[in-house]
Amino acid sequence: MGKPTGFLEYERCENKKRPPLERVRDWEDLYIPVEGEQRLLQGARCMNCGIPFCQAGVQFEGKQLGCPLHNLIPEWNDMLMDGNYGHALSRLLKTNNFPEFTGRVCPAFCEQACTCGLYDQPITVHDNERSIIEYAFQNGMMKPRFTRNASGKNVVVIGSGPAGLAVADQLNHRGHSVTVVEKHPRAGGILTYGIPNMKLPKSVVQRRIDLMTDEGVTFVTGLDASDPAIARRLSAEYDAVVLCCGAEEPRAIGVDAGGVKGVCYAMDFLHASVERQIFGLETDGPGAAGKDVVIIGTGNTASDCVASALRQGCRSVTQLVRRGREDYLDASGRLPQDYAQEEAESLFGADPRRFGQSVAELRTDGDGNLTEITTKSGDTLPCGLLIGATGFAGCREDVCAAFGVERDRTVKTEKGCYQTSVPHIFTAGDMHRGQSLVVHAIAEGRAAAVEVDRFLMGYTNLL
Repeated sequence: MGKPTGFLEYERCENKKRPPLERVRDWEDLYIPVEGEQRLLQGARCMNCGIPFCQAGVQFEGKQLGCPLHNLIPEWNDMLMDGNYGHALSRLLKTNNFPEFTGRVCPAFCEQACTCGLYDQPITVHDNERSIIEYAFQNGMMKPRFTRNASGKNVVVIGSGPAGLAVADQLNHRGHSVTVVEKHPRAGGILTYGIPNMKLPKSVVQRRIDLMTDEGVTFVTGLDASDPAIARRLSAEYDAVVLCCGAEEPRAIGVDAGGVKGVCYAMDFLHASVERQIFGLETDGPGAAGKDVVIIGTGNTASDCVASALRQGCRSVTQLVRRGREDYLDASGRLPQDYAQEEAESLFGADPRRFGQSVAELRTDGDGNLTEITTKSGDTLPCGLLIGATGFAGCREDVCAAFGVERDRTVKTEKGCYQTSVPHIFTAGDMHRGQSLVVHAIAEGRAAAVEVDRFLMGYTNLL
């Protein structure tokens, strides 16, 4: 431990959000990173605990305790304190394939488990992680890594979200020939199409795709493996198949929207937003410009819809939350806000959330266009676009049917395993565990890669 009294001497200094009224006018990064000497001091605050709960990565009483990837946090914090970014990077990449993703969109279970946070503010683990990987990319430290010994085995990964990318990265560095198949025109899955640019810039995703391509991973985009003929060909041509298609089936919004124009689900809205605002494509997907927008649901996806609607120039935005306000109060009795709610209040003067509310009825004009909604409490709200951000019901049935694997809500496997009912076909990520977080998807991908490697080679040296 380089600075035994660091946590006593230095105060927490986290990355600062740009002012709401500034950031809501563009799609650029939400945060202004803290760098230089101050970043090193944040590493010095780490207590190097005898039992580092931050990296425990276990479930305790139904809650996640510490990092699911078991990141070696005290080690790279110590190296960061010394300004030794090279060694910090080596320890970070040992457990995390994509710190540039988790350093932006992870809820930081590590900080919630930080011992320093018991009586003071936790270490800025999340920001420190982002700082290390960004320093590495900016200073030429992230160079292609090649494996000397090829295994002669080939693997196809279906889906290029965080789980699929983690599987591909692990197996490629093990020496297998890896192809990643993505149905959309660009690789990245939910990283590209489901998370807004201000939270995860698409240049950051593409930077990683380019690095993996340089390292030998083949990406095939615009190919939908739910086509039975394509699935049969892939299954026959590859020694192993890994299904990482996510949990794409949305949960119903709870009201009949048949024939109503102006109702969509969150992923369709966010996907169209990325195509239109970031890639400059013409799309007939749902948009919020000039409309009164109502979003059903809470959580990260609902907030991303709020923030995207604001940036598109909506007339108003309302977020309907089924549970009561008291369920969301913190220990001091205050109602926390995330970045999107801060922006909505700054722009329109009020928090967009209405608690204890759900939709009872949709009203349309003569052409079937949505104009209003009524809630079960009797309120009437103007609405030209209703977005369901109510979560996900499970994985797509067509992909499972095409590959002949058993499913219910997710793909069926033995408990704690990733092999499906078809011996050479595996699964990982949300398709395997259900709707979850990017950090869990990466952990799933790494674990599935171990099982695939053992299947192919008879043993494994992957961690």
